[in-house]
Amino acid sequence: MSFGRPLSINVGFKTSPPDRGSFPLDHDGECKEQMMQYVDCLRKNSSTSTSCRVMSKQYLECRMTKGLMEHDEWKNLGLANISESTWTSASS
Repeated sequence: MSFGRPLSINVGFKTSPPDRGSFPLDHDGECKEQMMQYVDCLRKNSSTSTSCRVMSKQYLECRMTKGLMEHDEWKNLGLANISESTWTSASS
């Protein structure tokens, strides 16, 4: 009996980078506070994310700052129309 690789596996397979949106988990809880604020907002708003866009932006900003995801432009993340004044007042 052989315990080697099954004959049906293609030896020449190629690896590919993760899809957009795949990023390291926050094992050290560096952005846990922002994540909890976002999740709490979702709970209060029946899982409707529209009301929680400011918290979403804060969470993603934390992840980018801490190196848990690549930096990207807000327009690419769908958050370009969140005004800085709204964002600042929500974080205080």
